[in-house]
Parts: sequence; structure tokens; C-alpha cells
Amino acid sequence: MSAQRYPYYLANVAQAPNADLEVIDKYHGTLAARVALPDAATIERAIAAAVAAEAPLRALPPYARQQILEHCVARFRERQEELALTLCVEAGKPIRDARGEVTRLIDTFKVAAEEAVRIDGEVLNLEISARARGYRGFTRRVPVGACSFITPFNFPLNLVAHKLAPAIAAGCPFVLKPSEKTPLGALIIGEVLAETDLPAGAFSILPLPGDHAAALVEDARFKLLSFTGGQIGWDLKARAGRKKVLLELGGNAACIVDGDQRARLDAVVERMIFGAFYQSGQSCISVQRILVQREMYAGFRQRFVTAAAALRMGDPRDAAVTLGPVIDAAAAARLRTWLDEAIGSGARLLCGGKGEGLLLPASVLENLSHAAKLWREEAFGPIAVLEPFDDFDAALRTVNDSGYGLQAGVFTDSMAHALRAWDALDVGGVIVGDVPSFRVDNMPYGGVKRSGLGREGIRASILEMTEPRLLVIREQADASH
Repeated sequence: MSAQRYPYYLANVAQAPNADLEVIDKYHGTLAARVALPDAATIERAIAAAVAAEAPLRALPPYARQQILEHCVARFRERQEELALTLCVEAGKPIRDARGEVTRLIDTFKVAAEEAVRIDGEVLNLEISARARGYRGFTRRVPVGACSFITPFNFPLNLVAHKLAPAIAAGCPFVLKPSEKTPLGALIIGEVLAETDLPAGAFSILPLPGDHAAALVEDARFKLLSFTGGQIGWDLKARAGRKKVLLELGGNAACIVDGDQRARLDAVVERMIFGAFYQSGQSCISVQRILVQREMYAGFRQRFVTAAAALRMGDPRDAAVTLGPVIDAAAAARLRTWLDEAIGSGARLLCGGKGEGLLLPASVLENLSHAAKLWREEAFGPIAVLEPFDDFDAALRTVNDSGYGLQAGVFTDSMAHALRAWDALDVGGVIVGDVPSFRVDNMPYGGVKRSGLGREGIRASILEMTEPRLLVIREQADASH
């Protein structure tokens, strides 16, 4: 990393009044960096600055917003390896996954730069009856105003980018609270933003503990709150008042392997291993529940378990490592408890187990009760569950047997089955021919049920961060005629 001490950003300016927040190297367990910790007065100044920046940022022309985002793209490309190594340290993310996330950060800002000059309105036909004869309607989209963003630890760059880049494109000032466990990537983004011509007060980046961030949820001066994290999001929504609220709250994604996949089973297993275990399963769309057509189940199980057992744990800086540490001791203890409960209630452990410290091996279970936490809740760790099915429609019902609904995957060559899954699955997105962990950063992304509300993805986010403003013009008759 380039520095051992990091400032926060208040109204576009780096501030380092202290170094009170400690960031731990998740693999070595040692102190990696110290970060300035904002106080209540700083939060108030950040909110006031964002509100004051609403008018000048709204007035910033689209091409200027585009240039700011393009500057970020260029600087992120220059700092790719620094950003990737920072992810290795603060999040314990394996270097291959970290480099991939930096690529997505760049893509996200690049697409936002393109969309900044495409925020269009429409012409409305108002002459729907005789009383509206001579009336013409037009809309243009305007920014909603100051936004509050709260992001989690697992994608410290790209989940931040999915809030910041659309906000800049839309013309919305913001205050961001990155996870206090992984704030460094967001602060590097802040360093790059501070190089731009954003109006004063357009952004603040404040790494706060969650219990210090009430104002970011409750303050009525914010027009929008966007939160990515756990089920506490519903409590935040209840406290948010009249502002618009967007929530992405995780899932326990399922994937179906249809009976026509026998010839490509090795390729399906390869993608499923990626989907279940990349970055140690700490993804909202990690593959957790795998349903395989019964005639192929034994062959799939043998291949999948062999591949899972071969995955390497260890130092995330090692390019051969797939499984780095989980985020903290509490997460590791919870996962071990859930594994014990599952096995104690009759589930069969096919590979993996408890591991040691923050390192957990890839674990695969079968015969799991649908009442178990590892079926009903989000594991957020390197654990996958296998189950055979006989009937495709029954498999769809099993996927829907969940309080979550973020994304689901279906491996099938049948167009009828693909369309039936699209119709029947109660999720935000259905991925056919790949794992539910697949995401491209310009596609609309979000869930239903306990998985949240609203959509991200650059264009979808811009639509959430803007609102249509209507103009109606009545043609006046010429009195001389």
C-alpha cells in the first residue's frame, strides 16, 4: 500500500485530525493502516456541504460530469495494482479476485461516464381526449439532491463505485460511509475524486462505525439513502423518514442443473466452483444451494467435491490461493456453528470442515434439512449445499423456498425451461447458462423479498437518483382569427 495513514474526505478535502481507526491485515492479523475517524461535528458539516452543493452540481453540464468520471477511469488504471493489493490487505481478498474487482471499478466509472451524457427526457402526447387538444408535454430528468450511501466490506471498491459513479453522472452530491473494516479502497477513490473539478462539498467519505452513522440514515436533508449490507437494512428503512430508500440485502442464491447438461458437466462444475467459493463465498450472489437433476447427481457430486477439496487456502497475495480469510472472527465462529448445527441435524459433510482461525476450507453438504440455517439464511462463506431433483418445476419451487430473492442460475439448453424459470422464479434476476454470481456492471441488479428493494447498475441507479420534471405547454389560439 502507498501509505500507512489515511485521511477521511470532508467536502472534497482530505482531513486527518486523528488516526483513531485501525485497519487490520485480515490474513496476518496485524495492523495495516490507521485512518482518521470523523466525529459528530464532521458528519454535520458533511451533510450541510452536500446540501449546499446541490445547486452547483445540478448546474454542472453533462460533459463536465463525464470528464470527471473519465479522469477517475484514467487514474484507476494507473493505480490498478496498488488498489488490488489494498484489497488483499484490508479485505483478505485473493489477488486474482482483487484484480478482477479493480477491473470492475474501472468498468463502472467508464459506463457512468458514457451515461452522464445520455440522461434524456421524453415528449409526451397529452392529446388523449378533446379537453387536452393543443397541449404538449415534455419531461427532463433532474437530480434528486443530496444522497447518503452506506457500503459493506466485501466489495470495498465496486460496491462503492456503484453508488458514487452514478451519483456523479446524475449530478447528486453525497456522503459515503464505507465499511470501517475495509475503508482504504474508498479513501483511494476519494483521493482521486479530490483531483477533479467537482463543486465544493460535492462529496464526503467518512469511515464510521455503524453505530455512529444515525444521521446518515435519519437526517431529512438527504433525499435518498442507498444501503448495501445485511438485514439491518430494513431497520434503516424504518428510520429513514420520507427520503427514497434503496436496499441490497443479500441472498442465498440457488442454481439448477437441468438434465440436458450431461455432455458439459465438467464446464458446469467449473463455473459452480467459481460461483460458490470465489472470495471465500463472501458475495451476496454466491452459489449456496445447488439443485441437480437426479440422473446426473452422482456424477456432478463426485466432480464438484473433488474440485472443492482441491481449492487452496492461505495468503491472499498468493495467486494460487482461492480461499483467503473470512472478514473477522465473528463471521468464522458463526459459519462453524451453522456447520455443526447442520451436521448435528443429519446433513452429510462431503468435504471441508471447520478450518482454523479466519481460514475456512471449501465445505460441501448434502441431505440438509430445509429448516437449517444453511438453507434458509445467507451463509456468506465458503459453504455449498447439494440436492437432487426429479422434476424441473419442482426444482423451481425449491429455489423459491427461500425468504431471499436476489439472483438464481439455471443451466439448461431448453428454451422452454429457461423461459419457465424467468416466469416462475421470484428473484431479481435469472442467469441462464451460468451461475447466479454473474454480474455485469451496467445491468439492472437487485432483489425481492428479504433481498431488498430498488435496483443498481449504472443506468438503473441514475434513474433512481433522478426524477422526471414535467413541462406542459398549451398552444394559444391566434385571436385575430
